[in-house]
Amino acid sequence: MDHQHNNFLDWVGHHLLSCPLKFYFGIDCPGCGLQRSVLALLRGNFLDSFKLYPATVPLILIVLFSIIHLKVDFKFGASLIKIAFIGIASIILINYIYKIYNHQLI
Repeated sequence: MDHQHNNFLDWVGHHLLSCPLKFYFGIDCPGCGLQRSVLALLRGNFLDSFKLYPATVPLILIVLFSIIHLKVDFKFGASLIKIAFIGIASIILINYIYKIYNHQLI
């Protein structure tokens, strides 16, 4: 089963969606790296996932929390989701600025 799992992830890795900004202008967008990061996470490579896109795990966690919140309706769930999304957007922005500063966009 593990071999089939790896074959599937290898296949997905060769069929990722392309970034229009990268395609037309040759530079990464703020979301570049997310797909590869998710694949690394599915392979169990947490550190590689974080290096590729630091916001992956927080994004997954807040999406899961949001789905649960729709069913359970936590008292402060909506406020927590808003705060978390601001934090995640900050992580994405800081990562993008870091990539610009270190000339890692190409």
